[in-house]
Amino acid sequence: MISKMKKYTFLVFHRDYDTFLTQLRDLGVVHITEKAAGLIEDNEDLQAALQHEDELRHLLAQGAPDQLIQERTAVEERIAAAHEAAKQAAVWGEFDAARIEALKEAGYTLRFFQCSSKSFEEGWGIKVNEKEGKTYFVAVSECSENSDYSELPVTEIAQPEKSEKQWLQEVEHLNGLLAASNARIEAWQKANIEDIKAQLVEARQQIDWQRVQLSTDKLAEGALCLIEGFCPIDKEPALNEMLESAQVYYEAEEPSKEDNTPIELKNNFYTRLFEPITRLYSLPNYAEIDPTPFFAPFFMLFFGLCLGDGGYGLVVLLAGLAVILKAPKLKEWGWLGVFMGITTMVVGILTGMFFGINLEEVAILAPVKQYFITETNATVHFMGGAYHPMMVFAILIGIFQILFAMGFKVVKITLRDGFKYAAYDCAWLVALVTLIVWFALAGSLNTIGLYTIYGILGLCALFILFYKDPDRKILLLNLGGGLWGTYNMVSGLLGDVLSYIRLFALGLAGGILGNVFNALALQAGGALPGWIGWLPTLLILVFGHSLNFALCLISSVVHPMRLTFVEFYKNAGFEGGGKEYKPFKK
Repeated sequence: MISKMKKYTFLVFHRDYDTFLTQLRDLGVVHITEKAAGLIEDNEDLQAALQHEDELRHLLAQGAPDQLIQERTAVEERIAAAHEAAKQAAVWGEFDAARIEALKEAGYTLRFFQCSSKSFEEGWGIKVNEKEGKTYFVAVSECSENSDYSELPVTEIAQPEKSEKQWLQEVEHLNGLLAASNARIEAWQKANIEDIKAQLVEARQQIDWQRVQLSTDKLAEGALCLIEGFCPIDKEPALNEMLESAQVYYEAEEPSKEDNTPIELKNNFYTRLFEPITRLYSLPNYAEIDPTPFFAPFFMLFFGLCLGDGGYGLVVLLAGLAVILKAPKLKEWGWLGVFMGITTMVVGILTGMFFGINLEEVAILAPVKQYFITETNATVHFMGGAYHPMMVFAILIGIFQILFAMGFKVVKITLRDGFKYAAYDCAWLVALVTLIVWFALAGSLNTIGLYTIYGILGLCALFILFYKDPDRKILLLNLGGGLWGTYNMVSGLLGDVLSYIRLFALGLAGGILGNVFNALALQAGGALPGWIGWLPTLLILVFGHSLNFALCLISSVVHPMRLTFVEFYKNAGFEGGGKEYKPFKK
């Protein structure tokens, strides 16, 4: 839910201004209303403070000044280059570059070549090494001669500066330099890192102070300072107590529609776990209802349907518990994993899938196999066709969520603007529910029931066609808007409902792929003797299920988000654009 806010206006004498701001910051409950972005962001002093903050964050992130980091990077690059040079020199064996230079002074030149081992001929030069299908050889000639190898299938290589042994000695020397560089960085961190953190906190507070000052209106030639802000009503008593003793005039009122009232989400433990998903798209505005509690159960169910395997759900559950125990700062994400894992386990067990194993085919589970929700046990026959029960369930849950979202929209508009502005959407909701009832009870309705349905649909049609915009008085304009709205609604609903079939398709695809990896593992292991056959079986199972789990996990997050942000938000009339409540505080 969205916390209720009160809008406060403070009028302060200029001599008491700094004292009042300090009291306001110490209390830390008022979100100050900022002026237009350009008036603040264009301020040179604020820009300098923001740049200083970025520099401190950069310094804290990399852990040392640029000079020390660049010094270490240069040594690391030299080590990598020396390793590569040692690798290239290894094929030439041990040699002394100084002796090669002495040969040049004596009138002889050494040229280094490589070619395919199949094409090498003894007359080309002295064979030095053969490795991975390539032959490495050296051609010796007098400096006055210029042997032409351009017609031969060979590649000339630059003379190595050092032998492999010499390069590795260079690496040892460089590793010593790297250790010294790391020691200097660690010493700098011990001496400065806490001070940098303190500077960053001070810089952040200074920026907040400057933003508040820039958001203050100066009146009466600077004698009076006017500040506006918002405070959650549950924190009002502390604010009012402070204001009674402060040298300030203030007024408190309900926020208007024109105010950009900040948003503070205040939900229970379960719903709060899904708030990051809400923020990922947009916070609701103050005139809306927080959608988080209403899409959270659907999102959890959709995740379970997409992942669809009880074994994978167990992995998610254990991962969530590990995060809770080992990383307390991320415990809310861990609890989210626990709930998602439990849902997936329930879905997987009900549909008879556990790490790609079809539980319906397990001999020990034969007494209960008729209870699994599978095509064998619960095929849905409809209009001459046979359908998988989970596909039917996916469509039904989709229809239910869409109708629920439409009802959510009706309630939201009614609370905000009055029922007459929600009548059009309410008519569509009633018409759709009536059509579903008519369809479900086809053949069993008596005359009274049938005419009742006709009457409800007729009344809904009048609102749909002639009451789309209650402020529009011209009948033909309303009729045109109603017809266009009807076209959009019918075409949009069809696409929305079909989107939910992916819940079934993704779960089915993951189960099939997991089953395929199981079959491949058993076949690979069965083709080898028992004492070693377990190894390929284990490797295929680990690799295959890791790959399948990763793919299924991606789809199990992405598609529920799509259903939430597109289908649910669209039919719920979600507007968004809310600005998060960030009180002025230390």
